[in-house]
Amino acid sequence: MPLLGSKFSTKKTPPRRSTSLNNLNRLESSIRDEEYGLNFGQPKVKLGGQELRFDTENGVWITDSSSGGVSQREFIKLRKQNQSLQEENNLLKLKMEVLLDMLAETTAEKHLLEKDMGDYAGGRSSSRSNHRR
Repeated sequence: MPLLGSKFSTKKTPPRRSTSLNNLNRLESSIRDEEYGLNFGQPKVKLGGQELRFDTENGVWITDSSSGGVSQREFIKLRKQNQSLQEENNLLKLKMEVLLDMLAETTAEKHLLEKDMGDYAGGRSSSRSNHRR
């Protein structure tokens, strides 16, 4: 008779393997690869009515021509044209600032010359009028 143990100790049974409920085992390998494999094709996204697909070779998103959006080539062309127009606009703004500075400088010089001429002419006329009296 064991002193510390129970006399009714039973052996543990090994865990049972349940049958898999997964259908992947029953599918043929070609169908399984097509449905669940790594060959999933190109990623596609639909945003704002336009459908985009990812070009894995170039690493860019391309709009589908069927969606009626702007093609990638036209988009790049418009972006370049926009950039050149922005540069031209900046150049014209700079030229306008320079012209306004030049105009302000010549106006200030003209006012100084008119003031000097007025002082000179006013000084002579007042001295002449003093001599005649």
